Amino acid sequence: MTSNYPLLSVSHRIVVADANVLYSRVLRDYLLISAEHEAIEVHWSHGILSDMADHLMDNLITFDAASAQRLIDAMTRTFPDALITPRPEHYVRLAGYALPDEDDRDVIATALAAEADIICTNNVKHFPKAVMADLGLTVLTADVLLSRLIDEFRSHMIDVHRMAVEHLRGATDQSTIAALRRAGAPTTANHMTQILGMSDSD
Repeated sequence: MTSNYPLLSVSHRIVVADANVLYSRVLRDYLLISAEHEAIEVHWSHGILSDMADHLMDNLITFDAASAQRLIDAMTRTFPDALITPRPEHYVRLAGYALPDEDDRDVIATALAAEADIICTNNVKHFPKAVMADLGLTVLTADVLLSRLIDEFRSHMIDVHRMAVEHLRGATDQSTIAALRRAGAPTTANHMTQILGMSDSD
């Protein structure tokens, strides 16, 4: 089974994860466990983590400031080298570019500081193709990135899925696949359904 997307090259492994991807429990688990398996190297900034936490607190009744801090602490403890602080020169490099959303300037500066190849975001339209090409960056949705990883690291990604299921109490293969679909990753869900030998009706 292959996707319609080219495989990641060896050099295309450094990923900055945007807040809108980290917001989703299932996408966050898939990305971070993929990083634990060294399929990718993942990075974020203080601003990205803060944005993720703010949106979780705004949208989940049971998710408060203490919950946010525990999540951030767990992420930074597991990935101590993931946190990137862009320097002034990274923002200077972006000064001549107009962006649809100025808040995304921090995401791009983080990618430059991390020497990343990929920005993983579900707001692709906020990152103009011409600007990204000029900066040597590729913008991928979580669905596209995870689909490529499944193609390239099939056995690892089965383990990633298994661990994602184990991380959430009461989760099953079926509920995790359904969560991927709800999170806007239907191609990833389809790929995982096939390699697990599940039917769409399972």
